[in-house]
Amino acid sequence: MPIRSSLRLAALGITLLAPITLCAQETNPLHTASRQELDVIKVLLVQEAAWNRGDLPAFASGYKDSPDTLFVTHQISRGYAGLLDQYKRDYPNRAVMGTLTFSELEVHTLDENFAVCIGKYHLDRAKKDGGNAGGIFSLIFEKTDTGWKIIIDHTT
Repeated sequence: MPIRSSLRLAALGITLLAPITLCAQETNPLHTASRQELDVIKVLLVQEAAWNRGDLPAFASGYKDSPDTLFVTHQISRGYAGLLDQYKRDYPNRAVMGTLTFSELEVHTLDENFAVCIGKYHLDRAKKDGGNAGGIFSLIFEKTDTGWKIIIDHTT
C-alpha cells in the first residue's frame, strides 16, 4: 500500500477513535473503531483512489456484482451493470470525474455481515467540466466472499 494511502487510512482510524456524540443518553463519547468498521472504510478509500486515477471499473468494484445492487441518485439503477453504465454516462472522461474526496464517514454495523455507512463526498473540477459538486450518501454494505461490497447506494 503506498505511504499516502497508509497515512490516510491511519488518519481515518484516528478520526474514528476521536470523541463523537452518538446520542444524548450516551455516557461514553469515545468510540474505538472495530475491524469491521475499518474494513468498510477501506473500501471507500480504495474507491476514492480509483476514481482519482480515472478508473471507473476499479471504483465500481466496491459494489457487489449482482442484479440486486441498487444505486439511487437522480434515477434508480438496478444491478451492477446498470450502475456502471450510469457512472460511464454521467462521467464520460477524466476531467468530468474531477477529484473525489470522501469525508465525515460514519459506519454503523448491523451484524457480522451487514453495515451502513453515511458520509459526504466532494468533487473538485473545473467549471467547464461541470464545476464542483458534493452531497451526502448512505451505503449499505454486505460482507461477501470477496470482502465488503456496497449493495445499496443512495447518493444526493
